[in-house]
Amino acid sequence: MGKNYTRAAPSPRYRRLLEQYQTMHLHGETRLGIPPEQTFPGASLPKEAPRIKRLIVETGAKTLLDYGSGKGQQYWPRRMADPSEGVEYPDIKSYWGVTDVRCYDPAYAPFSELPTEKFDGVICTDVLEHCPEEDILWILGELFEFSRKFVYANVACFPARKTLPSGGNAHCTIRPTKWWGEQIDRAARRNPSARYQFRLLYLKSGELKERFVSTERRDSNSANHSSA
Repeated sequence: MGKNYTRAAPSPRYRRLLEQYQTMHLHGETRLGIPPEQTFPGASLPKEAPRIKRLIVETGAKTLLDYGSGKGQQYWPRRMADPSEGVEYPDIKSYWGVTDVRCYDPAYAPFSELPTEKFDGVICTDVLEHCPEEDILWILGELFEFSRKFVYANVACFPARKTLPSGGNAHCTIRPTKWWGEQIDRAARRNPSARYQFRLLYLKSGELKERFVSTERRDSNSANHSSA
């Protein structure tokens, strides 16, 4: 990927994109008429919650870092049902059974301070495709560095509906699943103690499909009929 960028010295494009996301958090997505409060609210997390819960149960995790959390509205009160338990919960945190969830998002001022401690689990939903390709490796590295037990993330391998204030697509890194798998494995080798599961979403013949890249290397492809 050329020059090795880092947290301390990110790429120039990272800095420019960060400014644009800060603007969108304040003013919304003007092309689509999406108001600020509905721009990057954290809405992509709930559909990933059951997969995250399985990792929490399997690892005994009690503390989580939501890396790239947006506005954190995913943690507001909302009914979460667990059919396997026959129980309804008032919010995602209760549904997961964890004691603490920390939100971090560099583009949203209330959550822009980078944590200094580790967490049992690190989750990152609808984030990585918004980051510059040349910065992906150090960002993936941070996911693992903050984790004691597991990392969970999803990645869209296709364009977004949203556009940036500059006019560019909000998904600035659109790469095939094989490329993402290679970057994930490179980052994971630096922290072999943490389990990981990445859900990679891609389009094939107009149909949304998914591939999982995980610690066990049980990569799979299956149809997913939810809307993009």
